[in-house]
Amino acid sequence: MCALASDVDMASRHVAKFPPSIWGDRFLECLKNPVVTDTTFPQFIELKEEIRRVLREPSHNPLQKLNLIDAMQRLGVSYHFEKEIKEELKQMYNEWDVDKDNDLYIVALLFRLLRQAGYRISCDVFTKFMDEEGSLKISHSEDVHGMLSLYEASFLKVNGEELLDKAMIVASTHLRHWVASQVSPSLLFEQVIHALTRPIRKALPRINVRHYISIYKRRDDFSSHNAKLLIKFAKLDFNMLQALHQREINDIIKWWRALDTETKLPYARDRVVECYFWILGVYFEPQYSLGRRLLTKVTTLVSVIDDTYDAYGTIQELKLFTKAIQRWDTRTLESLPEYMKVLYQAILDVYTEIEEETTKEGKPYCVHYSKEAMKKLCSAYHSEAEWCHNSYVPTVEEYLKVAAVSCAYPLIATISLIGMGEFGTEEAFNWLSEDPLILTESSLLCRLMDDITSHKFEQEREHVASAVECYVSQHGVSEEEAIDELRKRVSNSWNIINEELLKPIAVTSMRLLTRFLNLARVMDLIYQEEDGYTNAHLLRDYVTSLIIEPIIM
Repeated sequence: MCALASDVDMASRHVAKFPPSIWGDRFLECLKNPVVTDTTFPQFIELKEEIRRVLREPSHNPLQKLNLIDAMQRLGVSYHFEKEIKEELKQMYNEWDVDKDNDLYIVALLFRLLRQAGYRISCDVFTKFMDEEGSLKISHSEDVHGMLSLYEASFLKVNGEELLDKAMIVASTHLRHWVASQVSPSLLFEQVIHALTRPIRKALPRINVRHYISIYKRRDDFSSHNAKLLIKFAKLDFNMLQALHQREINDIIKWWRALDTETKLPYARDRVVECYFWILGVYFEPQYSLGRRLLTKVTTLVSVIDDTYDAYGTIQELKLFTKAIQRWDTRTLESLPEYMKVLYQAILDVYTEIEEETTKEGKPYCVHYSKEAMKKLCSAYHSEAEWCHNSYVPTVEEYLKVAAVSCAYPLIATISLIGMGEFGTEEAFNWLSEDPLILTESSLLCRLMDDITSHKFEQEREHVASAVECYVSQHGVSEEEAIDELRKRVSNSWNIINEELLKPIAVTSMRLLTRFLNLARVMDLIYQEEDGYTNAHLLRDYVTSLIIEPIIM
């Protein structure tokens, strides 16, 4: 096996049979047919300024302005108009007369938009729509648009909001019954089906963009001039971003192939495309291009490190590798097996790139925090390797303390700050290094969703016990009961993440905190039903729609 250790019998290694990459040269070829031409950018700028004017125009119809902001967000272009949208929502928050507004659709929409912006608006605004038993009043039970709006709003709930807990159940029940009663599909039918599968709060914005473009152009109000401006702008924006993303992934794949991991580290998953897709979910905007490149490289190497610890390395080799990471010194290379030298050198090289890029930006502190996060990750991997080697099944609490680090989200969150420009301050890095609640909960959510969907595959070989096995062992329950309880914990993490995104917040930038929300969203997409990372074909359509296929103008 080329650079793989030859002195250790393969039978002593718990090698996993991972599916190969499904992409071939697809991403090296997609640049050959660019859809963005020389005339695209001037047209884009002209449309952008016209839409900015429309957004700033005073309106006597609050619903019209609400629908415009909602459409901008769902079409993926709101990042161009953050200042204007912030001002509009602030005015709405200050002037909203809750007592006079009796339209369920409007109240739920405004509630969702304000909560998304961080406003601590009370869920009591929905009391007037509910009866004494916590169900929708009969007068609203046939209002499908209103129920759909309420359903989407309910996903912004925090712990203790029983009214929204009930509203989510009631609205989803009504919507499912309505769907079952429909004889033929309609635009509203499509919207309801999509929302029941991927509610806005949990959906990756870029995935929802393509769906909503197809919805928006078939709406009753699409005949308006402003709607046509907005849809054209959204299509141009999507295609321009896609062209940038194609160039980025093209460069990253060339870097990955130069490492020759297929020959030198064949035991590991080749998921460079899926890693880029993952990071694209964290931040897609053009100003974060450097962050995406660096974070994808680190994440791809983390995937190999993960497979080294739990799918190939012996306990003796892993001890050496962990020590090498803690020392972070090229002189430790000679102590490693040949295959680990390849991986260790790749890590050092990427971190050298991080140091060079951040020093250019006057942020030399970034690399220190990035290294510390990698050291903590490898220490967590080593703890799990020791558990596996000793056939030790920890308690759920003991397991999650380590596994919330080994899920790699603390590292990913740390590296993501590198690409955040003015928001990636030393203060922000220091805040993150102290494990704020929003980080620990998004990490917990990550670990539990991964374990719930992938534990059966992992337990087919020698592997550390997952949260499922730990819970079964500790509480003496069935696997199904354990999974039900862990799903409740995932739901609780969503509530806490929602709470942490409400003002006042520890870090003043909502733009920065949104990365944690997006990390949770990525997990919800990839691990909702099965392990979409290991079984990459499950993500094929999502990757294709975001990175390969442009939108027809």
